[in-house]
Amino acid sequence: MLHKGEVLLMILSSPSGAGKTTLSKKIQEKFNNFKVSISHTTRKPRPNEINGIDYFFVTKDEFSKEIRNESFYEHAQIFDNLYGTSKKSVDGLIKKGNDILFDIDWQGTNQLSKFKELKFVKIYLIPPNKKELEKRLLKRNQDTIETVKKRLNAFEVDRSHWKDYDYVIVNDNLENCFLQIKKIIMSHKNKKII
Repeated sequence: MLHKGEVLLMILSSPSGAGKTTLSKKIQEKFNNFKVSISHTTRKPRPNEINGIDYFFVTKDEFSKEIRNESFYEHAQIFDNLYGTSKKSVDGLIKKGNDILFDIDWQGTNQLSKFKELKFVKIYLIPPNKKELEKRLLKRNQDTIETVKKRLNAFEVDRSHWKDYDYVIVNDNLENCFLQIKKIIMSHKNKKII
């Protein structure tokens, strides 16, 4: 069930470690009507993550079954894990009139953009430079050194997809970055360009 409705569908993408999860939380705190589209993943939960709140954690077999059943609007393999956006979950949020925030990568954005009946505001976040990205990835202490290296190696490829987005924001200061996103949200809500 897809319709244009009055909801704002916003995609927030970035190379891993550029701050999109932190900014997603700030958006939800500031705008009550925003709900994050919770992705399915085959990734193991991190210590602070809760099933059904951060992700729906599933096995590779369960994920494959969802693909066969065409249950996802988009799905992608990122490093060694699979991620997907559930049609049922998104359609339920649209039906309730919620604005939806999609915290997904460029692969997912390309797939979602094929649904012409859905109008997205697409924002791409980038860190000021690769060195800063490495510092952030190490500081958050969520990944092995090997995973950090993989994320840094993927940085140039990830960054090359910024042209597929409506807005590109350099996240060199979290508060400034959030203010820019807030202005984008307000301008689209006020114009009803959705």
